[in-house]
Amino acid sequence: MTHQALVVPAAVRNGATIYVAVELSMSSWVVGLVDPRSGKISRHQIACGDVARLLELLAKLRAAAGCERVMLCYEAGRDGFWLYRRLTAHGLEVLVLDPASLPVDRRKRRAKSDGLDVEMLLRAVMAHERGEPRACSIVRVPSVEEEDCRRLPRERERLGSECTAHSNRIKGLLAAQGVHYINPRKPDFLERLKERRTGDDRLLPPQLLREIEREVARLRLVQYALKQVDQEMADLALWDSRIGRIIRMLMRFKGIGPVLATVLACECLYKDFANRSEVGSYAGLAPSPWRSGGIQLEHGISKAGTRRLRTSMIELVWLWLKWQPDSALSQWFRQRVGDLKGRIKKITAVAVARKLLIALWRYVTTGVVPEGAVLAA
Repeated sequence: MTHQALVVPAAVRNGATIYVAVELSMSSWVVGLVDPRSGKISRHQIACGDVARLLELLAKLRAAAGCERVMLCYEAGRDGFWLYRRLTAHGLEVLVLDPASLPVDRRKRRAKSDGLDVEMLLRAVMAHERGEPRACSIVRVPSVEEEDCRRLPRERERLGSECTAHSNRIKGLLAAQGVHYINPRKPDFLERLKERRTGDDRLLPPQLLREIEREVARLRLVQYALKQVDQEMADLALWDSRIGRIIRMLMRFKGIGPVLATVLACECLYKDFANRSEVGSYAGLAPSPWRSGGIQLEHGISKAGTRRLRTSMIELVWLWLKWQPDSALSQWFRQRVGDLKGRIKKITAVAVARKLLIALWRYVTTGVVPEGAVLAA
């Protein structure tokens, strides 16, 4: 165990609260505790996942300082939210901080260590307790059910990428022999492949055939898993839960199928947003201005949210323009774009994606249908 004391400025001392920060890693955890009697930071190193030792340190400091309130924080990352649920079950106040919102030194060569990271977390959570609005961003911890539902669209995305990779690998092997225009995803692919000849009128080499057969076997396995995930996503819409109700509401619109509805519900719309600005910012579709003195620049959208959500929204925009041509958003897009193509059309589509996401959020929270949209039976 290492123990070092660093003086904390008097402005951030609070005798009624014990502030704790935990820097998580695979080998060990570094725990920083602020003693409310002296305002000093003590650092302790414990084994990874040793929650019992962490609670023991907190119990000792509680007894010595005569203070009951504990404010603990850690960064969101690979460890997920199990630690939050474990500690809150013991009556502790736990904050999960967004790592991208924490201020860092802007020097080219800045010092970094687990101890310095713990101090940074403590400063951020103390500033947040003082009421500073931009000290850090707090992650909304999903429930176990909400976190479990998000796995379906994410697994489907990974399986789709694997399916594409196997298909491209097979097509590449055949293209090297002059064989084109054959789809490995069709069930009768191997039977049709045995009848094909190479570009120089030869039978396919035996080793190449065996390699392709093994690649096709992996492709079929991924396709089977993909069908299972699609069936589970269809069943998810039937659940009597908040996410299930949101999926059913979204699927009433023409142009929104079960896959897109599940992605939107599980990645964004199940959350509680205060206003439309939070919705656009969470999706990373908010603008990023750069203005200083006479400099007036626009850096485009922030891309601060999940890529999965933004990709789905852009896909939904083109479906919305096709299946909801009389809606107010489709008319606004046509008025802005007209006969233009290329970059302007893509930029306007991103703007429609932000507006459409906000309209769908308003629909699932208040029941207000987007203007001009058509609902299916």
